[in-house]
Amino acid sequence: MGNLLLAVIYVAFISLGLPDAVLGAAWPVMYPQFDVPVSYAGMISMIISAGTIVSALMSDRLTLKLGAGKVTALSVATTAIALAGFSFAPSFWVLCLWAIPYGLGAGAVDAALNNYVALHYTSRHMSWLHCMWGIGASAGPYIMNYALTGGYGWHSGYRWVSILQVVLTALILISLPLWKTRGGETDASPAETGGNDENTTAEPRKPLGPIAVLAIPGAKSILIMFFCYCAVETTAGLWAASYMVLGHGIDADQAAAWASLFYMGITAGRAVSGFLTMRFPDHTMIRMGQALVGCGVILMMLPFGDLMPLIGLIVVGLGCAPIYPCVIHSTPAYFGADKSQAVIGVQMACAYAGSLSAPPIFGLIANHITITLYPFYLGAILILMIVMHENLRRVFAASHA
Repeated sequence: MGNLLLAVIYVAFISLGLPDAVLGAAWPVMYPQFDVPVSYAGMISMIISAGTIVSALMSDRLTLKLGAGKVTALSVATTAIALAGFSFAPSFWVLCLWAIPYGLGAGAVDAALNNYVALHYTSRHMSWLHCMWGIGASAGPYIMNYALTGGYGWHSGYRWVSILQVVLTALILISLPLWKTRGGETDASPAETGGNDENTTAEPRKPLGPIAVLAIPGAKSILIMFFCYCAVETTAGLWAASYMVLGHGIDADQAAAWASLFYMGITAGRAVSGFLTMRFPDHTMIRMGQALVGCGVILMMLPFGDLMPLIGLIVVGLGCAPIYPCVIHSTPAYFGADKSQAVIGVQMACAYAGSLSAPPIFGLIANHITITLYPFYLGAILILMIVMHENLRRVFAASHA
């Protein structure tokens, strides 16, 4: 039964990634039709991220009340409805309205699923599960590219992704009894027992608020680090196609396909990372990933033709691969299993704050200065991420000296 549930969680991670890169792939075609500036993609991304922040901060309370399984099913269903709304949107402002439930559906499920896996499964499964997210994130742009090149239009691309989300929702609903047998419907037992798989009786804990999380030593460092990671990943993914089109004169359809290679880099990297985690601890994997991101950013800065930015983008994707899953998986070790759901919820909120603020800020830079600053922007955020990770390690080492 445990293996069957793990298979369902793998599918759930695909559903998390499926819609994430669709906007970036479709935007070069969408914004002229809506007669808005190219920078307005950042506005939609900002609204989605705001919704995820709200639901992520509520994830501890929601998961204690409903359980990870029901939270997952409800969230994926909400996302499916929002994507269907996108497909019928007649104007930019209608897109903005549908972005609200889109964001609300994403935050709680992300925190609930990641904490569940961090408590119940090894680091390799965390990497491979996020590899499944990468498969979804890679498939989204290809679906949109097929819709664009086949003459179906971006509306159909969003509609097809919505239908896939509905199918995934049905699968998760069917699997709900498996979540009950894994650790209790509220998932309170694993958190209170340090992540054991067996059902135990324990006093139900109360939700831990953001202020209490901030008071934990080392929490601020990991929160800023997560902010930076999602700022890099979201900005890189959202603006990749536009950077290719406006910065290097590549055809919009070709750029949409090339942009998906960033997520393919993440996907391939996480598949490999799953094996590497058997040899290297989480913090070493994070450092290796940061080094690769830095190499990719440098490659994009080199003036050696149009293929160099593409190669650099793929390397950045490979570098991003181990960072997110290894930070999540190490959270119970840093802060304790009893606090991990609350900490991960606030981590997700900070990560989405990075998604909310970084892409639109770069949109303004692209609009008013030049989009060619894309790799320099990513590099500056990467430096802050590295500093915060090393500070977290120092705090952890001092507390365990």
